[in-house]
Amino acid sequence: MSTPTLPSTAGSPPLSGPPPGRAPSARPPLRRQRRVVLGGVCAALAEHLGLRVGTVRFLAIVATLLGGGGALLYLWLWALVPLRDAGGEAAGVRRSVPVAALLVGVAGAATLSVLVALRGGDDADVTRALAAVALLSGGAVAWSLGFDRGDTSRSARSSTVVRLASCAVLVVAGAVVLTARPSAVNAVLAVGVLLVAAGVLAAPRVVTLWTELMGERAARVREEQRAEIAAHLHDSVLQTLALIQNRAGASSEVARIARAQERELRDWLFERDVPVANDLAAEIRAIAAAIELDWPATLEVVAVGASVPGAAPVLAATREAMLNAARHAGGDVSVYVESSAAGVDVFVRDRGPGVDLGALPGDRLGIRESIVGRMARAGGSATVRPGAGGAGTEVHLRLPAGAER
Repeated sequence: MSTPTLPSTAGSPPLSGPPPGRAPSARPPLRRQRRVVLGGVCAALAEHLGLRVGTVRFLAIVATLLGGGGALLYLWLWALVPLRDAGGEAAGVRRSVPVAALLVGVAGAATLSVLVALRGGDDADVTRALAAVALLSGGAVAWSLGFDRGDTSRSARSSTVVRLASCAVLVVAGAVVLTARPSAVNAVLAVGVLLVAAGVLAAPRVVTLWTELMGERAARVREEQRAEIAAHLHDSVLQTLALIQNRAGASSEVARIARAQERELRDWLFERDVPVANDLAAEIRAIAAAIELDWPATLEVVAVGASVPGAAPVLAATREAMLNAARHAGGDVSVYVESSAAGVDVFVRDRGPGVDLGALPGDRLGIRESIVGRMARAGGSATVRPGAGGAGTEVHLRLPAGAER
């Protein structure tokens, strides 16, 4: 039986369709660049539509001259089209055209043209001319206070220069109109222009006061919300955590976890989560929180007096005393820190079996060197004695004001 011969496909045209592995082209997203001439709208449209930037700008100018539609479309897209992600660059916008300075220049040119027209005897429309100068000058100041604040290529000095130049243009315009055509109407217009100039000078201060007022209002609202949340959490969550600790016992794992959560929540509610730089009480609280995570003990730190810088000898000796109390006594350990002009006193009390320094072997240097010896070398003192009623141990650390810190 003969096998049929398949027709050869050599030289046949390829099948229609896109080449394998090649994704269809897509338009780039409509995003404005951060380095722009004015607003970046024409460049964004050109990139999105695949056209040349010059062509899009020409069409925008023609549409503006034919009826103003181009300007309206430009402003609409400027307000709605988002900016590109900053990436590694600065988050602001860099404009190559100083818009505020251009507006001041146009206002100055309008003032000069009015002066030339009035000197030449032309019947110029003074009211419209002054209105145009006032709008241009006010627009320049508004632009410098608004858009130029986010422009990384503009300095704070440029805003001051624009404001002073706008004020000068307004004063000159009012003086020109008042001297060229003295009348009651022109006097009123000149006074109005001077008032606008005064507003231009006062605009930055008004903006600053308004910003501060809004910031204070927002801070007050946040503080009220925080107080409401704190009251609610104190009445519910903190009470529950305290009940868990009392029922479980101070030495249990459940009590330690509940104690850690209570401490974190209290720090957040009362804004103690932001540590004070070089503060003795804050550093002792941090040490106590770390010890509670490793040993079955509850350390309650109470600090009174003014905030004092953390002294390295006191911190090290206090840490050793708290660690010994948590390791050998467990349960509840109280730490009392009192700071005054005379010095710093720290009391660490536990409810354990107590300790007899005379009965300790000679090679046990934890209390002798880490607590008593360290405080003596720093110019302070440390005493270890039985607690109230002979139960437990009390360690008293004393560092005078003139000692080493």
